[in-house]
Amino acid sequence: MTSAAAPSTGAASRDARPPRRPTAPDGLVVVDKPQGWTSHDVVGRMRRLAGTKKVGHAGTLDPMATGVLVVGVGRATRLLTYVVGAEKEYVTTVRLGVATTTEDAEGEVTATTGADVSAEAVRAAAAALTGDVLQVPSAVSAIKVAGERAYARVRAGEQVELAARPVTIRAFEITDVRPGPGVPADGGATLPTVDVDARVVCSSGTYVRALGRDLGAALGVGAHLVALRRTRVGGYDLAGASTLDELEAQADADGVLATLPLAAAARATFPVRDLDAADAAALGHGRALPPAGEPGVHAAIGPDGTLVALVEDAKGKGGLLARPAVVFAAAG
Repeated sequence: MTSAAAPSTGAASRDARPPRRPTAPDGLVVVDKPQGWTSHDVVGRMRRLAGTKKVGHAGTLDPMATGVLVVGVGRATRLLTYVVGAEKEYVTTVRLGVATTTEDAEGEVTATTGADVSAEAVRAAAAALTGDVLQVPSAVSAIKVAGERAYARVRAGEQVELAARPVTIRAFEITDVRPGPGVPADGGATLPTVDVDARVVCSSGTYVRALGRDLGAALGVGAHLVALRRTRVGGYDLAGASTLDELEAQADADGVLATLPLAAAARATFPVRDLDAADAAALGHGRALPPAGEPGVHAAIGPDGTLVALVEDAKGKGGLLARPAVVFAAAG
């Protein structure tokens, strides 16, 4: 008697997969990223929770870092280009007296200088690093050098030198200065370190690791970050953030991942231009409107409260007009 064929491993594997979740509505989700996860890891988890592959994030966080990671779902991914450029806020701890390859606690120690500096000296050095400055990015950043990420070249043993770029450090507030753990030195000696807690408010493109490095250099010692938490990206902060476990629990309970609707998401990032029905219809067809008279991108909100488009004043053949940069509402 011929036995029935066993199901293939692939079929069994497919049957074992959890059912696909309903697709989440277009919108943003503010995630409180856990330590040890890459931003790409978070996007992968969010794709499963949102039931769609159309998920992206606004601004990478290193695996060591935690805090605000703005994630876009569906059409909201088109907002992320603008969110990436928003001002950011962090809390961090810089350890003075030890330098590492990555300028954070995940790298290998490259120099142990020890540190014995006063709180007054630390605050003076931080003040000198505040404002519009030229910052040399971290060598292990994601900046491309001849088509390859800088961090990949460093990991391959190359010496990478990046050009300084302008950034704005609006606040580099020292909140605590205290003795850090002693570190071993040659001859069995132990050198002191200093831990510095700080709040940083900065422009997009700023590397807080590099800021910690530069603080150490200004004080004549090595330095690296031992903690980094992003507390705000533009209008999105930790008060509105959820952990991945919280988001999964909510999705399990409600059946669909909750998102911040497009209009609410846009209101948190842009000044608003309220439209009447005629203007909303015109923008829905990609036509321009009379200028807003204010610089920058505006969120054009229709009379029904939906996000119609992002618009910006620009000169053309017809003179200065508010032209749609991104259209969200379908033309009626």
